[in-house]
Amino acid sequence: MIEMRLDVMMAERRVKLIDLAQQIGLTNANLSILKTGKARAIRLETLDALCKALDCQPGDLLRYVEDAGEDE
Repeated sequence: MIEMRLDVMMAERRVKLIDLAQQIGLTNANLSILKTGKARAIRLETLDALCKALDCQPGDLLRYVEDAGEDE
């Protein structure tokens, strides 16, 4: 499973959701969905904008976590 770590990066950079949403051109609601990890997909264009705004790499925002039920 891919885990979104946007909330961690925002906290480290001390960036507010409303400010980041405005900077990258997303609605607060859509950015909130990404931040909480409820998104099922992310456009590369959005990932690019997040990386530029937060001065980070895609790997700082995304992390692979093994599902507990994958072994079955």
